[in-house]
Amino acid sequence: MNRKTIRTIIFLAIFSLIGVVSTQIFWVKNAYNLQEKQFNDRVHVALTNVTHDLLDIHQDESELVNPVKQVSSNYYTVMINDTVNPYLLETLLRNEFVHRNINIDFEYVIYDCFTDSIVFGDFISLEENEKDNLQSKSYNMKWDKDGHYFGIFFPSKESYILSKMGIWIFSSSIILLIMVFFGYTINVILQQKKLSETKNDFINNITHEFKTPISTISLSADVLLQEGIVNQPERLTNYANIIKEENDRLKNQVDKVLQLATLNKSKLKLEDEDIDLHDLISTSVKSFGLIIREKEGEISCQLNAKKHIILGDKIHITNTLHNLIDNAIKYSKENPKVEVETHDHNGFIEISVKDNGIGVPKESQKQIFDKFYRTPTGNVHDIKGFGLGLNYVKTIVEAYSGTVKLISKENKGSTFVIKLPLNI
Repeated sequence: MNRKTIRTIIFLAIFSLIGVVSTQIFWVKNAYNLQEKQFNDRVHVALTNVTHDLLDIHQDESELVNPVKQVSSNYYTVMINDTVNPYLLETLLRNEFVHRNINIDFEYVIYDCFTDSIVFGDFISLEENEKDNLQSKSYNMKWDKDGHYFGIFFPSKESYILSKMGIWIFSSSIILLIMVFFGYTINVILQQKKLSETKNDFINNITHEFKTPISTISLSADVLLQEGIVNQPERLTNYANIIKEENDRLKNQVDKVLQLATLNKSKLKLEDEDIDLHDLISTSVKSFGLIIREKEGEISCQLNAKKHIILGDKIHITNTLHNLIDNAIKYSKENPKVEVETHDHNGFIEISVKDNGIGVPKESQKQIFDKFYRTPTGNVHDIKGFGLGLNYVKTIVEAYSGTVKLISKENKGSTFVIKLPLNI
């Protein structure tokens, strides 16, 4: 599946999911509004009935037109003709709310125009902040000084309405779960795509690495099969040496692939011994002397660390340094200039390997330590390797509780910095 197809599938899936979510939000909002309207209607009817009950109790034959007023989403005021006993009002309200299936806590206040005061009834399951909210609402209201009122406050109206929307909450939870699985699936698809591309790059690289020595061995074998070659001992020896060298080269490449491809921190066996890193760095640098001279470059050391003894596996630490220096040389197209430095750093020794090479593009820097990853170069394979060296470096350094990082700008060189704990 090519990249364009994957992008199209992801786009259509996201578009469809957005449509489903938008539709769900629309219907949930409508369902909430419907439940709220039904609640408001029931409350309005209940409060109107309470008003009529109070008129009947007071034997007041006057009519009140639209006595109920909704001040806010959860606050209602009701106009009455006379003062009312708080306990009587509470009883009437409770009975009417139960009759109307309004099973929710409520608070009430009474305004008496004769004394221009507010009388608070009992507070039922009301937190202090809600009580303050109710008092604030009541005191800040513009009461009609010529009338009597009582106010009803529902502190948990929103949660009450939501509790009546069980099927909608359930369906929304299912959609949320689908979104989580969708995101996970997309991530898996992208990871698999990335793995597939990395695998293809690795196969291409290993093909090019093996193709040259295999071709050389084949040609040399053809020469050795020619008649009369036994009469030319120098030529026979020369081609035999070529076959041996190319065979050793193939063997080293296969061993490296097998060793690094199966490298696992949990199964990694390390031999710990005291290592003088300065001696190890000097030895490693000298081993690249011939290669540097052939490329007309230079390699220098600035060993500034005062403490440079660590506890580690000499072979693996040596391989780590070799990989960093080898990369610095390989990725410098001409006249490589490599600088190796050490510094003390809060109980660690810091080793940096700097080059003047092609650098690493910003988009590749996060993946540069991944196994088999190589910076994309199209079909050009002028730099040999399998993309295993830096993963090996990271694995070994982290096995010793150290860190490794890359500082690089494209076409301006790279600096790899590793920190290893000192043997104090």
